[in-house]
Amino acid sequence: MLQQLFSPSVQHTLDLIGIFVFAISGALLAVRKNFDVFGIAVLAEVTALGGGLFRDLVIGAVPPAAFTDLGYFVTPLFAALLVFFLHPQVERIQTGVNVFDAAGLGLFCVAGTTKAYEYGLGLHASAALGLATAVGGGVLRDVLANEVPSLLRWDRDLYAVPAIVGATMVAFCIRFDALTPLTSGLAAVTAFVLRLLAMRFHWRAPRAWNRRSTVREEEPSKATA
Repeated sequence: MLQQLFSPSVQHTLDLIGIFVFAISGALLAVRKNFDVFGIAVLAEVTALGGGLFRDLVIGAVPPAAFTDLGYFVTPLFAALLVFFLHPQVERIQTGVNVFDAAGLGLFCVAGTTKAYEYGLGLHASAALGLATAVGGGVLRDVLANEVPSLLRWDRDLYAVPAIVGATMVAFCIRFDALTPLTSGLAAVTAFVLRLLAMRFHWRAPRAWNRRSTVREEEPSKATA
């Protein structure tokens, strides 16, 4: 059995914090899209729980934690309610929300990779599911909101790459029997810092070499993925 990064109670608290922040981002997009209260709640739930739900279904951890832990289900609803009534105030602290979102990204890519490996997947598949855990909810959010997923847009700051780095670090640590709370924490912090740097300096993935597209480009967005 792999060592846990934190005790179960602390890990559960961190999960709820990450779920809450991801739910905030989903609810804010719903408000921008002029969704009603039900749409806001759905987008909050999907953003917060989509990645973990996908991971649990793939590895056979059923019923998924999202359906067995009431806190996992209620937390996004609370975030949706908060945004429904206070979205102008929440928008004003968007930078702080993005910082916590980056922290959730780091924690979820590590936790997702570790859990997938514990359920018998190989290192490559475990890292892939670590990535899916971290970014899957955001992809589902954008699809439901009828947008090109931020994950695929060139004009958004790097989001998947920090998660890939964190998940890969965990996979390497497992491979060399070096996964400890310290190395797990280092992987999470690395993903977190890379995401913050990407937001600060607007790092973006390169597009096709010698690209000759006739499609009109959108103006680069300063919004984060």
